[in-house]
Amino acid sequence: MKIGLYFGSFNPIHTGHLIIASYIANHTDLQKVWFVVSPQNPFKHSATLLNEYQRLKLVQLAVEEDDQLKASDIEFKLPKPSYTIDTLTYLEEKYPQHAFSVIMGSDSLQNFSKWKNAHLILQKFKLFVYERPGFLINVPEEGKIIVVKAPLLEISATLIRNNIKEGKSIRYLVPDVVREEIERSGYYK
Repeated sequence: MKIGLYFGSFNPIHTGHLIIASYIANHTDLQKVWFVVSPQNPFKHSATLLNEYQRLKLVQLAVEEDDQLKASDIEFKLPKPSYTIDTLTYLEEKYPQHAFSVIMGSDSLQNFSKWKNAHLILQKFKLFVYERPGFLINVPEEGKIIVVKAPLLEISATLIRNNIKEGKSIRYLVPDVVREEIERSGYYK
């Protein structure tokens, strides 16, 4: 099976993430998209993150009704911080029957050369890159990069967290089941 790995903190997952994942699952040759919840992104400060199991639960709630999308805790079992090449190597060994690709925004592609073993990722795996406003896609010579024109929403996890802190609604920014869990558990207050 061809599986796209959409890595992220998902702090919290929002409608923008889901639209991109669904679009890629429906408009490319990928058969499934796994949301790989990163316990600790080497480029982000972990103090600002909700606990990884709480973020995983929010992703699970968001995708439970969609057979093409799946929440993955694979990086919870690997050393921290999480490096994409290590996760890809582990997944290749654990699931040799699957072909894995990486899904990322054009903002991440601009920083891609700073990733651990970026050249190896480009050699071995397809990258599905969706354009983010203000971040043009400069396709490197090597590698297999597929540019995807996914519909984008100007939604960020930061906006959602700020709305919660300020007592503003996050309805329509996240799925209702995610909003209900955030409110019930008092996350991001």
